[in-house]
Amino acid sequence: MKALLENPRVQAVMAWMHVWRKELAVGVAMLVTLAGPFLLKPKESTAPSHYDERLVIISPHHDRIRAEFGQAFAKQWKQQTGKTLFIDWRVPGGTSEIAMLIKSEALAAFQQHWEKKLNQTWTPAVAQDCLNPKAAPDNAARKAYLASNVGTGMDVFFGGGAYDFEQQAKAGTLVAGDGEKTGLSALAKKHPEWFGEGGISEKLSGEPFRDPRFRWCGTCLSTSGIVFNRDVLRRLGIAEDPAAWADLADPRYYGQIALSDPGKSGSVTKALEMLIQQQMQAAYERLKAVPKSRLTPEQLEAQAVAEGWNEGLRLILRISANARYFTDFSTKIPLEVAKGDAAAGMCIDFYGRSAEENVRRADGSSRVGFIAPLGGTSVSVDPIGMLRGAPNAELATAFMEFVLGDAGQKLWSYRVGEPGGPQHHALRRLSVRRDLYTAENIPRMSDGKEAPFEKAEAFTYHPERTAAAFSAIRFIVRVICVDSHDELHAAWRHIIDNGMPERSVQVLEDLTRVKYEAAMGTISKTLAARDKVQETRLARELGDAFRNQYLKAGYMALRRE
Repeated sequence: MKALLENPRVQAVMAWMHVWRKELAVGVAMLVTLAGPFLLKPKESTAPSHYDERLVIISPHHDRIRAEFGQAFAKQWKQQTGKTLFIDWRVPGGTSEIAMLIKSEALAAFQQHWEKKLNQTWTPAVAQDCLNPKAAPDNAARKAYLASNVGTGMDVFFGGGAYDFEQQAKAGTLVAGDGEKTGLSALAKKHPEWFGEGGISEKLSGEPFRDPRFRWCGTCLSTSGIVFNRDVLRRLGIAEDPAAWADLADPRYYGQIALSDPGKSGSVTKALEMLIQQQMQAAYERLKAVPKSRLTPEQLEAQAVAEGWNEGLRLILRISANARYFTDFSTKIPLEVAKGDAAAGMCIDFYGRSAEENVRRADGSSRVGFIAPLGGTSVSVDPIGMLRGAPNAELATAFMEFVLGDAGQKLWSYRVGEPGGPQHHALRRLSVRRDLYTAENIPRMSDGKEAPFEKAEAFTYHPERTAAAFSAIRFIVRVICVDSHDELHAAWRHIIDNGMPERSVQVLEDLTRVKYEAAMGTISKTLAARDKVQETRLARELGDAFRNQYLKAGYMALRRE
């Protein structure tokens, strides 16, 4: 060894390494960075080096869901056909990003079809009309798109909210298939027992569970709720776990709420819509109980909707004022709460339950809890659908059959280790098929005792009240809460510190500009026009007005007005 070190060539190399040691360190770090993804790649992958068929799925689902379903279906496909399958997952972000990507790809594909095959001139009007469900029935561009099989290069849209799938179905980007070999329409004929009151009903408590024309169908159940950290709550002097949305508006939660940007996620907007619906129903019950009321049923409904809308937005405003931040990623919220960086947050049930399970102690207790406020959230679905022009429609149909069948439903709901259950991670989702809640299956489920169909009856969704305002809710909350959060957060701090002066609170919570009539009128019409210039102008006008309003409220609080 000594002789080797004394070798002139070795000494020269060592001297060179000493001179260039910093550069070498940087080079090694770069190599490790480049090689890391390959070295850390899971042993089981749906991206084989050689494959016979490829299925392209666009999805907002997190990696655990993609891994469990991808590996299980690829394995089944190999056993049934002998073919190696590559599932090409496309994950551009949340449902808002997915909607933009699908629209972009569909427009590009239809432009090629319009110009090359139909020999027509592409114009802004054609681009506007072809995907517009409100276009005239005899509109040439719209008729041509619906008659075509132009695709996006993707087979399946998997995951999101019913609203997002309804919009895609109306646009024509989701299709039912041929009714024989492809699409959900074919599965409805093949497995009629899956669809109906004993399986997947068309609606439950007002919530759509599947498209009547089978362009999409729910795959599992979902509810919105509150994930919370008991240790942080006790440190803040809050003795009781939160039980209702209104609890998050408590000033003691200031700076301790984790929220997600509704502009990035349809599921977040859905949770806010449910909060508003709860306040509308509370207002309806209150007005209905007034003795000798002279209101007609129509007047009572209209007044309850208007009052409930205002009260719902007021709660959202206070909860937002308590928020530490608005994240683009809803998966971040339960992680922050579990770490103790936030006391509570709004999230989907499976994120909350998974966070609780991840930090569960040996005695079964956990510092993290999750609750779906009773009467404050509906049971909705996480759907699936086949995209127009799917490159491999039969394979897409087989995947949808797998997800809706017993095998897929057990992946959603069973515990790890149960026969047919997930291999690595419990997904903590509830089966969408009522017929699977049997005495044999329920004990194998992670959350089988939740009784989702019974709980759904505690909340009835009234689409006539807020469904048409879904985009308006997303827009309003983004403008008055997300974009104006710095001013709102600061004003709320001044108000809390100075004893909640009544006039300051009134100024802060003045929602006249976004009352129900405005939301259903000017705001909804502007958003429906799909004119980004007008939408941006409206956002700027409202944003400036509310920022000034919050600044005024904070200044008044400092003066104890």
